[in-house]
Amino acid sequence: MKKKIICEDEYEAQKLASLIYIRDNSETFITGILEIIENELVISLKDKSAHSILFKDRVEAESFADFIQSVIEQVNRLVDTKVTQNIIEITKE
Repeated sequence: MKKKIICEDEYEAQKLASLIYIRDNSETFITGILEIIENELVISLKDKSAHSILFKDRVEAESFADFIQSVIEQVNRLVDTKVTQNIIEITKE
């Protein structure tokens, strides 16, 4: 399943791609959604750190949270991320 998410800018899209998925060893770093505040989503990672990502709007933030939840619950896994300007395309299986 593929999903396109619109971030606030290209930097935020690149940051999100690097935080959620590492290609070389197919590892997913995200472990949870801590909070959604307007267009900002705060995620927790395996190293116990927290990071915020700015999306275009609250709808995009909630859409990403819904999409990534099955990955967090280990029902699905991420297989690819692709960034084009401020849009990140995420593929899970």
